[in-house]
Amino acid sequence: MGRRLTRPLVAAAFVACAVAGIAAPERAEAREVVRLNFQAEPGTIVIRNSERRLYLVKENGVAIRYRVAVGRASEQWEGRTVVNGRHIRPAWSPPAVVRRAKPNLPDVIPGGAPNNPMGEGALTLAGGEYAIHGTTESMRRSVGTAASFGCFRMLNEDVVDLMNRVGVGTTVIVKR
Repeated sequence: MGRRLTRPLVAAAFVACAVAGIAAPERAEAREVVRLNFQAEPGTIVIRNSERRLYLVKENGVAIRYRVAVGRASEQWEGRTVVNGRHIRPAWSPPAVVRRAKPNLPDVIPGGAPNNPMGEGALTLAGGEYAIHGTTESMRRSVGTAASFGCFRMLNEDVVDLMNRVGVGTTVIVKR
């Protein structure tokens, strides 16, 4: 593709994202394409707590790998579920486990608020109060650690990227 054609296409992509209300991703520090050392169906999300990584499985034995914050040792879980919701800048109500640990939190933090732990987006998971979600600016450093109450926290630019690649019904496998 020639340089004269590439620039208008990039500009058009940014305009389309802006019109659709989708933030153009910043540099994604945590995202990379890797060869898999395990088997999973293309389109599946595999989260490995011990690695603090989320894999979006692609064709031909490769995946897009993202750094994530996983649950603290006492809050980690494993199993199989599906994405049951896609939410852009959702409001957040602390679940009971968070409310017990942090009783001073408000009942609801509005979507888009700087202190909303869901960040730019969330993929909710069936069967519990868990999600794969973005983060606040002050919590970015926690990505790649064991810091959550069981959710999987990503950089905002990475959760936007993931949300653009998967939909409701996507299988999610969580391993220790």
